[in-house]
Amino acid sequence: MSEVNELRVRVARSGVMALPEYATPLSAGLDLRANLERPTVIEPGARALIPTGLHIELPAGFEAQVRPRSGLAYKHGLTVLNAPGTIDADYRGDIGVLLINLGQAAFTIEPGERIAQLVVAPFTRVQWVPVEDTAELALSERGAGGFGHTGTS
Repeated sequence: MSEVNELRVRVARSGVMALPEYATPLSAGLDLRANLERPTVIEPGARALIPTGLHIELPAGFEAQVRPRSGLAYKHGLTVLNAPGTIDADYRGDIGVLLINLGQAAFTIEPGERIAQLVVAPFTRVQWVPVEDTAELALSERGAGGFGHTGTS
């Protein structure tokens, strides 16, 4: 098996949920679980902020991304509304998962249910270098081509 980078992250829990785990040895995302006392129903078209009970201390230069679980999205239309949700390194509150039900039936979130994935990744901070005009930007093959400029297939 390939070597995998590891990062030590301090974590505190409120509630009794187990720490997030990887489903397989090469999974990129840790499974986040609902830290609920009782089931929560999300009606079609509705959204709910589901707590995980996790509070983390990421090192500087890292973020955590909250992403949908593909099975919930495919089978039930349940997804993370602000996907990917970003957890900044200086945030210490509960990691909440903002779920929306895009399906046709109500969906019940059970206490302890896996509701999303958490991917921790490094990021680069931008230092802007202002120029006076777009003509000063380097030319590229794409240029100003935007949405749909390469066709539909």
